[in-house]
Amino acid sequence: MKKGWWGVVLSLPFTAVAADVPAGAQLAANQDIVRHLKDEPVSLDPMKAQGLPEIQVIRDLFEGLTNQAADGTIVPGVAQSWQTQDNKIWRFTLRSDARWSDGMPLRARDFVYSWQRLVDPANASPLAWFAALSGIENAAAISKGQRAPDTLGIKALDDTHLQVTLERAVPWFPSLVANAALFPVPASEITRLGEHWTDPAKLVGNGAYTLQQRVINEKLVLQRNPQYWDNKQTVINQVTFLPINEESAATQRYRAGDIDITESFPKNMYAMLSKSLPGQVYTPAQLGTYYYAFNTQKGPTQDVRVRKALSWSIDRRVIAEKVLGTGEKPAWHFTPDVTAGFKPQPSWLEQHSQQELNAQAKALLTAAGYGPDHPLQLTLLYNTAENHQRIAIAVASMWKKNLGVQVKLQNQEWKTYLDSRNSGNFDVIRASWIGDYNEPSTFLNLLTSGNSSNIPRFNNAAYDAVLKQASLATSASARERDYNQAEQILGDEVPIAPLYQYTNARLIKPWVKGYPINNPEDVAYSRELWIEKH
Repeated sequence: MKKGWWGVVLSLPFTAVAADVPAGAQLAANQDIVRHLKDEPVSLDPMKAQGLPEIQVIRDLFEGLTNQAADGTIVPGVAQSWQTQDNKIWRFTLRSDARWSDGMPLRARDFVYSWQRLVDPANASPLAWFAALSGIENAAAISKGQRAPDTLGIKALDDTHLQVTLERAVPWFPSLVANAALFPVPASEITRLGEHWTDPAKLVGNGAYTLQQRVINEKLVLQRNPQYWDNKQTVINQVTFLPINEESAATQRYRAGDIDITESFPKNMYAMLSKSLPGQVYTPAQLGTYYYAFNTQKGPTQDVRVRKALSWSIDRRVIAEKVLGTGEKPAWHFTPDVTAGFKPQPSWLEQHSQQELNAQAKALLTAAGYGPDHPLQLTLLYNTAENHQRIAIAVASMWKKNLGVQVKLQNQEWKTYLDSRNSGNFDVIRASWIGDYNEPSTFLNLLTSGNSSNIPRFNNAAYDAVLKQASLATSASARERDYNQAEQILGDEVPIAPLYQYTNARLIKPWVKGYPINNPEDVAYSRELWIEKH
């Protein structure tokens, strides 16, 4: 604790995220890098991002108030420091040298505009819920159309001081503002160009790179931004992102030397790749859960007995150990084991053998009116990727063998899949969540009734209440009890079937240095990287 500009406050010294090139390292003459994306980004507008394909690129084009270091700890971004007395009112001091890529100064009012734009229901942002989850005053009411956007709890005190007022104490708020949803965007350019403001060579951002070229479904080319406040510490000059949704194709391009970092690789190639590419295969634990969501509003999965039967009859150990087999853990609950502040209580699934679960599942499905003379018929939807297909085939086989369910597998490209997901046009759908921050609420809040990312359309007053109670808890032990109670409700109502906990499987060339492979949220900024001479 020390005296700050507004009293006794929390104000810690931090080190910025930048390429940490060791003394004596020999750099390659060419500092251009090629990174793999799993799909073509839907949009490069931070408020329209819906998944990792967008966020990986947006992190290079924009920067929030804070960033993450290699180990996941929070470090300065646009804000050089932050202060609070009560964890409800936060004041951020912005860098005086923060600039947009067109050279214009970045000011506190730019964050006010951007956050108000995020929650304005007229913009229908799929990430508007994040502002409410973060506890920003009036965010939930504004997104529901109950209050005006200018009543959001954010205020520019002057050009370099930003005050954020929360509805409740959120000790981890600095970690939330590192999320892409809360990145600043340029008001003048959006007003001038409308939907075209994210076009190549037009996009004005405040990140370490600018967008120079974009060929849909082929590549995105980013160039180093000389206006970035920490540009002198950046080493990589050009970043090319290649959207390739087939893992085997991406792996082939990697082995041919066309890609330096992949987002994944086929699970069935793990042993072969480990042998043929020693030191290039990485599978650390990641803050993420792969799950199937059930449509709770229509079709046969409206019936909780059907949802339980389907979930219980999935052999998660087989999925994790046999279908995948690269260190993944079975998911007995939605919140991953590596989440900070969460010690899960044993779930029903975890305490019974698969044989017992199958018998219970069959009895439940019979009670729901399904059997040999009236088999349950379902469509299982997933987006294009070999891994998703292999898991879907395995689960469909389990459902057929254990319950006699007739499953139609439906494979859609990312954009079409998102349309089906957002419109509720599915029975069962593949989904996943990588934590936005390292705390259980980043997972559990997804399934609250007002959350726009609530894929199963789960609506449960008791669940909403216990998570609200957790958000108001004043001790870590009380919050953990609430989180376990929320997991119990999910186990009873089964809006989703968690399948496995992620590992961060990827391939990285040995000359690429600085990748934060042990960051549990897999946050990697291209400005952290460099290429050694090889």
